[in-house]
Amino acid sequence: MRKLKLCKIGCNILKISLVISIVLILYTIIKVSSLIQLQTSVQTYILFSVKILFFAFMDLFLLLIGLIMVYTTSIQLGIKWRILGVVFCFIPIINTCILLKILFIVSKEIRFETNKMKLNNTRKEQQICKTKYPILLVHGVFFRDYKYFNYWGRIPKELEENGATIYYGNHSSALSVEDSAKELIKRIEEIIKESGCEKVNIIAHSKGGLDARMAIINPKIANSVASLTTINTPHRGCEFADYLLTKIPEKQKDTIATIYNNSAQKLGDSKSDFLSAVNDLTYKKCKQRNSILFDNPNIFYQSVGSKLNKSTSGQFPLNFTHKLVKYFDGENDGLVGEKSFAWGEKYTYLTTKGKRGISHGDVIDLNRENFKGFDVREFYVQLVSDLRERGL
Repeated sequence: MRKLKLCKIGCNILKISLVISIVLILYTIIKVSSLIQLQTSVQTYILFSVKILFFAFMDLFLLLIGLIMVYTTSIQLGIKWRILGVVFCFIPIINTCILLKILFIVSKEIRFETNKMKLNNTRKEQQICKTKYPILLVHGVFFRDYKYFNYWGRIPKELEENGATIYYGNHSSALSVEDSAKELIKRIEEIIKESGCEKVNIIAHSKGGLDARMAIINPKIANSVASLTTINTPHRGCEFADYLLTKIPEKQKDTIATIYNNSAQKLGDSKSDFLSAVNDLTYKKCKQRNSILFDNPNIFYQSVGSKLNKSTSGQFPLNFTHKLVKYFDGENDGLVGEKSFAWGEKYTYLTTKGKRGISHGDVIDLNRENFKGFDVREFYVQLVSDLRERGL
């Protein structure tokens, strides 16, 4: 709330600075024309120029204050417009155009976030995400649950504001499905012991969905899971992964794996196994695993998938992988094909109208981006609210 207020103040300062700039330019043009007609002395021109420069300097000071406030509080502005705003700050006309664009983006963000706050305030007492069992968020491959960068973006906070109790998987970034499942089993046991809850509702993204399914078939943990919601999980694998693994020479694969595993260890991920994680995402491996991973009739299974409509709409590296995945797996989210998403009793397929669509990262708010046609935070609020209505 505090950041939003500061952002709003900064935006208002920028608007004032813009108005002053326009008035100053118009006044200067009119005044100079008048002085020329009156054939005033050089001393008068100098005095007028000093006054104009003084007000221009004050306006620039206001502009810099506004930019600093907006730059440090806005989430939607992005790196591109922040850089352009600084680079062209002193170039007339161009700086005005960039400032107008910055104002448009930030004003839109302020309106969106203000409306979201109002919505949460109106339903605060309802606690629509207060499920019977807590929510366990399970991340996908090549990521960890870090304190300073939440894999799930703004989603956990939104759920908590609506009554949810959130836990994280805290498992390794890259292991085989079987080894990741073992870590999740330990984590679920820890949560139940610490919280006193009987079960957990698992919401798992990407490979995390495969890890969770593997964990659930363990008899000692199956009774501790109320539901499993998989988000963009490759239940039937990725055929493009099979292709890449057969085409890349063993030496290069080992080199890539070594670099990743060593880097992960330096970041505190001592059990990383890059190749095992990647191999377990192939079509062949998933087909073998599905023959033994039977759903538990006492657990509610549902799945979510999404479609990235255009390659260029995805953030790096999804803008590059989208076309490759489409060749092998058809319509996809930049990494996983649509035909691989569905699993369980209920399946939800997400996209947007137009070119944008929803990528593998968008569906977990990885980039903290608001875009037309999909409110990722509200989607999860309604998803968890549905679990609550089911008595879970």
